[in-house]
Amino acid sequence: MVERLSHEARDAALARLPNWTLVEGRDAIARQFTFANFNAAFGFMTRVALVAEKMNHHPEWTNVWNRVDIVLTSHDVGGLTERDIRLAEAIDKIASQLS
Repeated sequence: MVERLSHEARDAALARLPNWTLVEGRDAIARQFTFANFNAAFGFMTRVALVAEKMNHHPEWTNVWNRVDIVLTSHDVGGLTERDIRLAEAIDKIASQLS
């Protein structure tokens, strides 16, 4: 069973993820990505979707033209877990490969 991160573990994880922020009023993290155009944003989302599916852990996200907003939380435990942190790290790696 996956467990929610303690406040200390969450803070330590966020220290490794400087571009992610806590979502006010939720035990969740968020990041916004901006790309050159819709095609680049959609390509990024496709790459993230493949990783998320393999992890069986799916983000909350929206896409408007060149922008992708992502929120990560584990709904089954009502908050952040190590799965969210691993997915955030994978998302950051994908984004860095596209820069």
